[in-house]
Amino acid sequence: MFIHDLRLHADPSRVVLRPFHLGWQAKHAEGNRALSLVEDVRLLSDSVVDNEYRKVMADFGERHWQTEAMFAERWSEVERSLDLAEENFSPTREKLIGAYFCHEYTYAAAALMNPSIVPHPDQSGCLGGAVRFVMSLRAVGEGHISSIVFREGIAYPDGRMDLWPQSAFGTSVELDDASLSDSDSAVTVHRHPDSSLSNTVIFPITEQQRNGLEDLRLVRFEHEPGDYEWIGTYTAYSGSTIRSELLRTKDFRRFLLEPIDGRAGRNKGMALFPQKVEGLYTMVGRQDGKNLFLLKSSRIDRWDSEGKLLMEPRYPWEFIQIGNCGSPIRTEHGWLLFTHGVGAMRKYALGCALLDLNDPSKLLARTAEPVLTAENADRSGYVPNVIYTCGAMRVGEQLIIPYGISDSSVGFANVGIDDLIKTMS
Repeated sequence: MFIHDLRLHADPSRVVLRPFHLGWQAKHAEGNRALSLVEDVRLLSDSVVDNEYRKVMADFGERHWQTEAMFAERWSEVERSLDLAEENFSPTREKLIGAYFCHEYTYAAAALMNPSIVPHPDQSGCLGGAVRFVMSLRAVGEGHISSIVFREGIAYPDGRMDLWPQSAFGTSVELDDASLSDSDSAVTVHRHPDSSLSNTVIFPITEQQRNGLEDLRLVRFEHEPGDYEWIGTYTAYSGSTIRSELLRTKDFRRFLLEPIDGRAGRNKGMALFPQKVEGLYTMVGRQDGKNLFLLKSSRIDRWDSEGKLLMEPRYPWEFIQIGNCGSPIRTEHGWLLFTHGVGAMRKYALGCALLDLNDPSKLLARTAEPVLTAENADRSGYVPNVIYTCGAMRVGEQLIIPYGISDSSVGFANVGIDDLIKTMS
């Protein structure tokens, strides 16, 4: 196995502009803080408004993308929410009010971890077996809130890889229907057409998601030959309960976020196969907190069956529990399924199993020793002694594996498919 020198780290300098809410449920009640704030700005003289707005732009104008446009948009939201249509404010006063209802959020200050990787929808210009990719990552920011972020790049059959550049600021996706901001059902979000995917952040939106979107396991799902949809399973955490949900997209510009219904959806760590198996959607999940199960369903958004037991912990490095580390990867040998095992001192290590192509409930082989484990400096971090991935990708006869290192950074490894299978028994 080849370990790249490249590392991605948590970064408190990466911020995004987000709405700041003072609460305006009682729109005209005495003591309404939002109305009071607007009134404070209304009473300022024009010269003070101009001076204060210059200060805001001096501090924040270069730190964000389309800063003034975002202030103006935020004013429009405040205007609608507080019924201020009859006010006749200058554009500068409106944008200053918008600035008071925004704040910077450090979405990746605490941790960056648990990546997954899939082929990019746009493979134009890729020659010699190179594959353009999309990588998702779990970013943890203020309040230990987890969001989904992305990086794009190109991987080559000889193991090399390049990441596309990333700007100094991030941009948040927006709801297609702003009235669904408090929804607990499916919602659709989109990124700004002028913003790159590598600078896009998907924040929690629904009530079930409010404390985090965790561990997205992306897969390029083939409905019919050549008809692809990119689907990810992730854990939505409300602060007290969890459930599995789906992220679905055709182009990484618009995303559907929808709950997984059924008994199996109450569990974490579900990973979808990249195609139907015997006419059914198929997943791997840990339904009892310890073992791996194979699940099947006629509907991608509903999983009622608790599934069939697929793997149990066998070796000391996985005695506490095992789980999947992303969607299975199709090879001529069978389905390669990366797993994680938890052993003594709650140390997480990466393993791999081989499942039968036609009947993935048949376990053909598995690694007796970890494929990757935390060693030396990689043992230290936000959560120590953890190696974890949410999905690898095939590039020719190689696998590229992005992996989280102690919940603090992300590393990259390559391994030959044949070499990996030789380590199994």
